[in-house]
Amino acid sequence: MKLKNTLALSLAAVMAAGLTACGSSADTASAASPAADSTAAEAAADTAAPDGDGDPTTLTVAMECAYAPYNWTQNDDANGAVEIRGSSDYAYGYDVMMAKKIGEALGQKVQIVKLDWDSLIPAVMSGDVDCVIAGQSITAERAAQVDFSDPYYYASIVTLTKKDSAYANAASVADLAGATATSQLGTIWYDTCLPQIENANILPAQETAPAMLVALNSGACDIVVTDHPTGQAALTAYPDLVMLDFGGGDGDFQVSDEDINIGISMKKGNTALKDAINEVLATMTTDDYNTMMDEAISVQPLSE
Repeated sequence: MKLKNTLALSLAAVMAAGLTACGSSADTASAASPAADSTAAEAAADTAAPDGDGDPTTLTVAMECAYAPYNWTQNDDANGAVEIRGSSDYAYGYDVMMAKKIGEALGQKVQIVKLDWDSLIPAVMSGDVDCVIAGQSITAERAAQVDFSDPYYYASIVTLTKKDSAYANAASVADLAGATATSQLGTIWYDTCLPQIENANILPAQETAPAMLVALNSGACDIVVTDHPTGQAALTAYPDLVMLDFGGGDGDFQVSDEDINIGISMKKGNTALKDAINEVLATMTTDDYNTMMDEAISVQPLSE
């Protein structure tokens, strides 16, 4: 691939520069001061670490590992799952599939880091991880803290309820009036969509997507709002649920493109990684994304 060759040449140039610096230090070791050696080492490390966390050989990716079909935790490497850092468990799902695709193009090994949703952006900002691939909407609020790649998925908004619910035949947001509702903490589903339901009884946000679904299935609420892939996955696990898709028109939840465009976040100013990831995404189509998502849904643990 042209991309892979270009990246390989770039990496080779970086490595060559690093080797030249090391050779020069060795030749003058008796004359060089420890401070000079330290400065040279730091400069070489900066040059060789365009990815974010200081290790150019590894693409370190943060995600919840609890958000099927985007990502989840399993106890083996079935289907190509990747071991989670500091754990004997493995992560898989659409986000892991995408991380592996990017890592392969960049010639990097993929390392998955499991974090709570609210810890994802701080991990990027601190440099603990290179990027977050976790079903994040590209919102203005997040973009003020981190940089985003081009979208790697487009997720429409849907509503889930029970088949015997008074809202099972709802055809628009207006038909959800008075519903007791919840969704996941820190998402546009909870912050933007639920307030659009007239006279809704909005419960506290749930920590995770699975917790949100448990609340609905247990009868703690009438409806939850989520995105289409999460809704599809939920129907597999909970056959008593029905998914309502209002079609994106005037009767649907009113959201902006940034709310449904899902991107990969990285540290502000890391243009090297951002450009490299965008080159990979540019080779893919919406059909490619949908095919990958369908595959993730078909092998998620909830489908077993």
